[in-house]
Amino acid sequence: MKAVAYTQHGLPISDPAALVDITLPIPTPGPRDLRVEVRAISVNPVDTKVRTGVAVTEPRVLGFDAVGIVDAVGDAVTLFQPGDAVFYAGAIGRAGSNAEYQLVDERIVGHKPASLDDAAAAALPLTAITAWELLFDRLRIAENGGEGQTLLVIGAAGGVGSILVQLARQLTRLTVIGTASRPDTQDWVYALGAHHVIDHTQPLSEGLQRLGIAEVSHVASLTHTDQHYDQIVAVLAPQGQLALIDDPGQLDVMALKRKSLSLHWESMFTRSSFNTPDVQRQHELLERVAALIDAGVLRTTLGEHYGRINAANLRQAHALIESHRARGKLVLEGF
Repeated sequence: MKAVAYTQHGLPISDPAALVDITLPIPTPGPRDLRVEVRAISVNPVDTKVRTGVAVTEPRVLGFDAVGIVDAVGDAVTLFQPGDAVFYAGAIGRAGSNAEYQLVDERIVGHKPASLDDAAAAALPLTAITAWELLFDRLRIAENGGEGQTLLVIGAAGGVGSILVQLARQLTRLTVIGTASRPDTQDWVYALGAHHVIDHTQPLSEGLQRLGIAEVSHVASLTHTDQHYDQIVAVLAPQGQLALIDDPGQLDVMALKRKSLSLHWESMFTRSSFNTPDVQRQHELLERVAALIDAGVLRTTLGEHYGRINAANLRQAHALIESHRARGKLVLEGF
């Protein structure tokens, strides 16, 4: 099968050797595995972090988001059958979706939204799981809850922000404030349902004050948390909550003590990495997201289509991710 891999970590994405086209054997599914014929994928910041930071001794196929058709199933599979159209975000420790065929545990897979084409659906799984877990599991906002409370989403135009804004606006009563720095990304965040948008290149407190908002109860910091940390602490209300997904080098947790602020980490790979007893929750929430898409409550977050799945196109997509200027999700389709 065709695949795209990296064979040496740390190379700049401008180097043609940073991602290369290779050929691999078609894998055989384990007991709970689906073997999926991959039709479309999207690129996430985690792809670039692994490529630059994780050493390899053999070619490693990246890619987490995927849409495809179930080609074969393991003997213990109960949720799917060959021919099913599916979408999923994979697991951090397994071969990725930048290949014609991929193995994935059925418990972290959902049926593809029927109303979306492959590319539009491929934009969703990883960010939808991340945003859902952050909002409902980490911050513990109840569906239809949050009346009188405010959520500030830092980096709202990115992949996770683009679905988090929708979930918070459509499924809770929170006042949703997104941050974005350019006119096009600000328009994007408004279109996704944010009540307000402020510019994160300016002091957050000033942006909030212009809205007549003195403090917020919840912050979802999706990028550059270390740069915004002091401002986040300043704008959070006493007993407020901060959830983050990025990788700041260092955070002074003592800064949270005076206000009794709580800190929550979200990684959508936790359940699959540790095979937690509730790992199948990711199947359930993807099924829910698909139903909400098909009902018109949520929409795809596809930002740009980068063409076919090959090393050259993936290098371009990685480059845009690394520039931190992507709007929505970057998708590739077909081999």
